[in-house]
Amino acid sequence: MFLVFRAATEQGPAAEGWIPGFVGRFSVVKRCDHQGTKRTVAVKHVNKKLMRRDRVTQELNLLQRLQHPHIVSLIDTYETPSSYVLVLEMADQGRLLDYVVSWGNLTEEKVACYLRDVLEALHYLHNCRIAHLDIKPENLLVAHSSSGQPTVKLTDFGDAVQLNSAHYVHPLLGSPEFASPELVLGEPVSLTSDLWSLGVVTYVLLSGASPFLDESAEETCLNICRLDFSFPRDYFQGVSQAARDFVCLLLRTDPGRRPPAGLCLQEPWLQAGLADGRARAEGCLDTSRLISFIDRRKHQTDARSIGGVRSFIQNLLRSSANQSPREQSSLLPHKLMDAVVYCCLLDSTQQIL
Repeated sequence: MFLVFRAATEQGPAAEGWIPGFVGRFSVVKRCDHQGTKRTVAVKHVNKKLMRRDRVTQELNLLQRLQHPHIVSLIDTYETPSSYVLVLEMADQGRLLDYVVSWGNLTEEKVACYLRDVLEALHYLHNCRIAHLDIKPENLLVAHSSSGQPTVKLTDFGDAVQLNSAHYVHPLLGSPEFASPELVLGEPVSLTSDLWSLGVVTYVLLSGASPFLDESAEETCLNICRLDFSFPRDYFQGVSQAARDFVCLLLRTDPGRRPPAGLCLQEPWLQAGLADGRARAEGCLDTSRLISFIDRRKHQTDARSIGGVRSFIQNLLRSSANQSPREQSSLLPHKLMDAVVYCCLLDSTQQIL
């Protein structure tokens, strides 16, 4: 069914009483009340100048088909002269990391509970052959259930795609912090591309740090492709080996070696019983670094395309694979500097054009 936008009416969301909301690459999300039902909803305004109608329609067509307790549901659509408007279910507790920091007392058990909710959503999506392709903390929201327990819900399907063929290359925008190696290298994505991103989210929740983040997007991309990450003692003090093993299970360079969401849900660390005897760490995790992580992400833009450096990174990886470790370490800083200069020149050229 082709979803058609309609003009806003008096029965739509109220124009007054809006509060500042989340700002995305192409949209702004605000909280408001429906005039007729008084129901609180989230209203996503997609800028017409930044996103084509067919791309918005693709997101809507996917959302129409989805109905799951861990996916934010679409309620209605409107159109204004300047934007396409999506009326979405409201997650009253906001973003997951903000929720974690505000409540405190984060434990491995709670992290496992949050991850189970996300994996349930991914299991449902992947059974429909839909890849989300933008799993990151900002797209994980929290709502309190009728029993008062937190429920994590997946949102923002602007990058989601139906994988009907085996060859779909997804454009990479902005920070590659949560992107899988295949996205970075411009190779065909798969359903397990989402599992890589969830592995990065898991690392962040456990430590408050980002596993691959470096001083530039190019260095971050290289860290991702080389699987260059570790578990620093200061950051992972008190985190169980089972939790670290779960991160390593998802962060595998080969998409075919990452377990699907359904198998991840069966992992002992995610289960309450822990059948194989590996215990979760007791006590609370340190969330102090999450505050800085959240602040950095709020001031970071994801609008700049970094696709132009893909071929450079591919060549760098190929050339370094033929060199000795000593040669790699001596040449890498110079090549990285070349990559940064290339990107600066590319951005300047685009501005001039």
